[in-house]
Amino acid sequence: MKTLVLQEPGHFILTDTDAPQSPAPGEALVRVVRVGICGTDLHAFEGTQPFFDYPRILGHELAVEIVAINGETPLSVGDICAVRPYMNCGECIACRQGKTNCCENLQVIGVHYDGGMREQIIVPLDKLHPTPGLPVEQVALVETLSIGAHAVRRAQLQTGEHTLVIGAGPIGLGVAQFARAAGAHVIVMDINPDRLAFCRDGLGFEHTIDARHSPEEQLRALCDGDLPTAVFDATGSSKSMHQAFMYVAHGGRLIFVGLFKGEISFSDPYFHSHEMTILSSRNATAADFEWVIEALTNGDVSLAGWITHQATPEELVTVFPGWLNPEAGVIKAMLTLESRVR
Repeated sequence: MKTLVLQEPGHFILTDTDAPQSPAPGEALVRVVRVGICGTDLHAFEGTQPFFDYPRILGHELAVEIVAINGETPLSVGDICAVRPYMNCGECIACRQGKTNCCENLQVIGVHYDGGMREQIIVPLDKLHPTPGLPVEQVALVETLSIGAHAVRRAQLQTGEHTLVIGAGPIGLGVAQFARAAGAHVIVMDINPDRLAFCRDGLGFEHTIDARHSPEEQLRALCDGDLPTAVFDATGSSKSMHQAFMYVAHGGRLIFVGLFKGEISFSDPYFHSHEMTILSSRNATAADFEWVIEALTNGDVSLAGWITHQATPEELVTVFPGWLNPEAGVIKAMLTLESRVR
């Protein structure tokens, strides 16, 4: 079967690999239909992704069609599903508390072991989320949106709360939309004017800030003289994450959604003076996936204009490097493996 392998940083190959065997009990054989390309994939291509080894078959943002099932399940052959790609142990303290997204022994499809940039894979039945009626392009974005939804749930936003989302990439856009769905007054900040324009014109966010031009002054003008009480950083940028401390109101909280390969440091007196709460947000839970699927089904979240670039396996080897160029204008890129589905 067709398989894309990232042999080493900067080098994809398209090859043939053996198809999976029949699924074991509790598993399903699925046909991969779409694969969303996310920051993890881009960083892996660059060679800057933490927790990563080569060669690797990428792909964890998946829309799949069930081919065969082994076990009791309400799912059926032919169902189109999103995949929750976080393989947890079920035994560690995090799993015992229901925090399967940060399992001590977590293995992520397409990161810690081979993923979905191939025609078929085996997936545990309990990691499949049916998506009746959703277009497959939206199904492939459920995982991306779930990361944003999880961060919003972590933050426990209040209705009307002034909330800043830094970073208007796909993760930040997901955070912003679910923060708005939770009733927050959302401000989006970025350094890319085209992405800010997309937030305003494509997604209906009234308030955006170009971080290159007096961001604190702009924030205070939008927050009645105060700073936001909830600040999400979804950039994965060391500079941005360090600067984010300066945007949090006294008594507020800072939620790091993105990560980078390095360390965060901050002024302890400043941190204590604000009685600031710092939260990390990692991956997503089954409940987050269900919230996202429900929101997409009900039209509470818009994906209009998100997918700016698509490629077949044959094309991806050539075009992928260009997707890292900011001038390419990529919001969300997608690998298309099969077109004969909804």
